[in-house]
Amino acid sequence: MQKPSLPKGTRDFGPSQSAKRKHITDIIERRFQLFGFSKIETPAMEQLTVLTGKYGDEGDQLIFKILNSGDYLAKVDLHEHLNSKELTPQISEKALRYDLTVPFARFVVMNQNDISFPFKRYQIQPVWRADRPQKGRYREFYQCDADIIGSKGIWNEVDLTHLITGVFSDLKLVDYTINVNHRGVLFAIADKVGLSGNEGVFCTILDKIDKIGREKVEAELGEFGAEKEKLNEFLNIAAEQEWTKAFQSISSFLGDSDELENLSKYFDLLQPLGKTNHVKLDLSLARGLSYYTGMIYEVKPTSVKMGSICGGGRYDDLTGIFGLKDTSGVGISFGLDRIYDVLEELNLFPENVENTVEVLITPISEKVLKYSAALLNTLRMAGIKSEMYPEPAKLKKQLSYANKSKIPFVITIGEDELIQKKYPLKDMRSGKVEVLNVEEIIAALN
Repeated sequence: MQKPSLPKGTRDFGPSQSAKRKHITDIIERRFQLFGFSKIETPAMEQLTVLTGKYGDEGDQLIFKILNSGDYLAKVDLHEHLNSKELTPQISEKALRYDLTVPFARFVVMNQNDISFPFKRYQIQPVWRADRPQKGRYREFYQCDADIIGSKGIWNEVDLTHLITGVFSDLKLVDYTINVNHRGVLFAIADKVGLSGNEGVFCTILDKIDKIGREKVEAELGEFGAEKEKLNEFLNIAAEQEWTKAFQSISSFLGDSDELENLSKYFDLLQPLGKTNHVKLDLSLARGLSYYTGMIYEVKPTSVKMGSICGGGRYDDLTGIFGLKDTSGVGISFGLDRIYDVLEELNLFPENVENTVEVLITPISEKVLKYSAALLNTLRMAGIKSEMYPEPAKLKKQLSYANKSKIPFVITIGEDELIQKKYPLKDMRSGKVEVLNVEEIIAALN
């Protein structure tokens, strides 16, 4: 007999977990719609050529590739001793999507004649990455994305920040920081510390500073020729916690630039919204994905040890790869699975989030089964989420089912209740029982 198991990095979700996940996605989706985003969906798999080359070398290695159907090796000459890079396109034409942004760019290009720019879309769908599973990191997980494409205005970045704070306010999560930076500023810093031409390497190594520490970052960048004194000066500025001081210091370090002006406008526009409490200028923030070109975001909880729970940024020409030039976009992505873990650890889910059924009807005998079904239909017609125990059974057994299923109310129906046309409505949490007619029950449960 085969023992059932799941692939590492994937999970089942039971009724309780599913209800909590739906609580999160419902809040996020309401906010997306409130901010004027329209929903789209894209396939779970994309052409491999659509995905590769968009995430950097490390990202490309984490793409789950799908073997061609049938005898995928039939047309391959294995005697040529192909390496993996040469072999892969011959045996795999498709892959599971790595994120929602690249498929969105592909969607925009393919549907450019049917959409109006700037185009605001949201998606809530799973993605897959061949990563090493650990706390907060899964191989299959859900992203909740909102993107604006076809506009370069800095207001988009401000409004997305407003969206982030709104979502976490609705989720009752108050302990978090929105770290922001600008890839253009990072590229200018790379040039300043002697890494001109190695800007991508600079960003990739700098992005690991939280994981490997400052000393190792300095050592790795030194191997690529970074000037020690200039790099040390920059890292001291990056360690500054107060954003105005950090901004003044980096302005002196770099001199005037359009990218710094962009950051200044962003913070100025945030002030009237009163959203600056959570926002921090983090000059060490780089974001791993190579398609970012402008402002970047990363949101981390402060009272729970967890990686980023939301992130994103501006990408100036991602659609250009597919033939639509000069179309700038910016977006954010909420990580459903990590947000779930944070809310669970902080006990922030509402008490009634798991209550899918409000009332259970418990028929005592076969004689009352037909009438119990009629009452069930009446309650459902009134919009009350109701269930009936499927067969007459001892009341103790039926009440035990209600408790285990966390159903808050029970209506018990016996032959006496049929005669009186009144029924005991029991609150399973307090034990209180009220004898009511149908109209009174509906009023009590609504």
